Amino acid sequence: MCSIIGCITDSNVSEPIVKGLKKMEYRGYDSVGVATNSGSQILLKKGIGKVNTVNLDLKLDTMPGHVGIGHTRWATHGRVNKINAHPHLCSDNSIAVVHNGIIENYSELRKDLEKKGIIFKSETDTEVIPNLLGSYLKQTNNVKEALMKTVSKLNGQYSFISLFGDGSLVAARFHEPLIIGIGEKECFISSDVLGFIEKTDQVIYLENEEFVIIDDKGYRIYDFDGNSVKHEIVTVSKQKNAVNKNGHKHFTRKEIFEQPATILNAVNNPNNDWKKFTDIVQNSSKIYITGSGTSYNVALVAKYLFPMHTTISPEAIMSSEMTYSKDRLEKNSVLIAISQSGESADVLEAAAIAKEKGLKVISVVNSLASSLERISDAALGLYCGTEIGVAATKSFTSQLSIFYKVVELISKQDAIFDAKKVSKWISEILDSEPTIINLAKGMKDAADVYILGRGIHYPIAKEGALKIKELSYVHAEGFPTGELKHGPLALMDESSYVIAINPEDNTYQNNLSNIQEVKARGARIIGISNKNHETYDHWIKIPTLEQDIMYPIIETVPFQLLAYHMSLERGEDPDYPRNLAKCVTVK
Repeated sequence: MCSIIGCITDSNVSEPIVKGLKKMEYRGYDSVGVATNSGSQILLKKGIGKVNTVNLDLKLDTMPGHVGIGHTRWATHGRVNKINAHPHLCSDNSIAVVHNGIIENYSELRKDLEKKGIIFKSETDTEVIPNLLGSYLKQTNNVKEALMKTVSKLNGQYSFISLFGDGSLVAARFHEPLIIGIGEKECFISSDVLGFIEKTDQVIYLENEEFVIIDDKGYRIYDFDGNSVKHEIVTVSKQKNAVNKNGHKHFTRKEIFEQPATILNAVNNPNNDWKKFTDIVQNSSKIYITGSGTSYNVALVAKYLFPMHTTISPEAIMSSEMTYSKDRLEKNSVLIAISQSGESADVLEAAAIAKEKGLKVISVVNSLASSLERISDAALGLYCGTEIGVAATKSFTSQLSIFYKVVELISKQDAIFDAKKVSKWISEILDSEPTIINLAKGMKDAADVYILGRGIHYPIAKEGALKIKELSYVHAEGFPTGELKHGPLALMDESSYVIAINPEDNTYQNNLSNIQEVKARGARIIGISNKNHETYDHWIKIPTLEQDIMYPIIETVPFQLLAYHMSLERGEDPDYPRNLAKCVTVK
């Protein structure tokens, strides 16, 4: 869960590398490092903290050289410290490596290398890569052969870029993304197009089990067996470069307030092939829906949504649990995979399992040309723009919008989802931000927040709790209201905040009865409803809807605003929650 970038240019290489790392900050990280080649010597600087902070201290963007690599680390193996930060050097300092993913057999590889006299400096799994490369380079005196021998030894899912003393870059991909950017006077290799989109929109997506050698002669792509591979150069949208706050204090707030527009983009974009997607769904014997985190909560909403208006009853499976559910996957079925990035490791693994079982895989994804989209039989894009905030906001409501439209198309009932009305209702809720700010002030010292929802509102309770945990670091739990008496009621007292999702639909009266039981235990009640009630200590008003089915897509917005403002009240950075990453590329 990190960003890697390499570059060869005819000017100072460290400046575009540092700029690229800044563009990819949204992916989450705890340390930063850059290595450059200068006069056949590898120079290395790295430190703990954000790109701007480390750069101000170490002057990363002034490091000399025309070839270099950079990295932002999200710790998996080893503590967060300068020694474990990337890049890592081989024992004689002739090769530097930045790495994304996990080397599962690093411990045994390290022991074998240590027996040969190689001394390791860090606690990371990454350090075995430059030392393997260095060992095999001494044996073969050939960079290509050294790379092939190295990848044959590595187990796990990874991508890495290696910088050699001769000024060449070698990068390999195994189940983790790598993209080549081809400019007029430079060549890039990165885990994300954002790393170089300011410089070029001409890209090549490396496929799995491929590597590339980049030097002053250009680039050459091979498969892991050493066979030359040809790839088409494609043009990516420059819109990916539009990552600014547009006057908002944080990306998270900007993206919350973009939702009236982004849900319209999701359902109206002419590039989506709705017929192909819905035909696959309708012609499959069984529908499985998978996702992780926020995307899994979308899957749970879809699980309720489909049977309400179609004859389809899908099964929702958490992506990280797919490997334990694979034996029940039925042939002639389809897996709908949901992902913002299209690169999350557990979602990709779930898709791979489904493919192995003979299922079709279709996806709902924001990052088109991602790994998930490329392996899918059909895909629907969110077209909501780059989402920088680590906590998903606009991607969540865009994903929901996609499923509402899919259900509408399959059911042939035009009145299920009116995107224009939903857009207007979300705008109305955003106008209530001052009320939510005042509520956040009162909740800043909360120890526990419990969120109640029945039926199709239960997944929104889970999503609301997730947002509060992610952004404010307050313990929050979402559960079905009817389960109160089966355990959670024991936790309720005067220190508890309980948020009830309670629009006037078929869940309203039963919810009120349970809320009154909580109130009797002294808990403070916050009602999210179109109708106020004396039981609520605080009321967050949402519009009254003609069709109950559309409540979930609008009632999530108050949670986003509340979590955001609780974060600010507690002095936290809502854009970059601690310990979290936007694109989870390790299992």
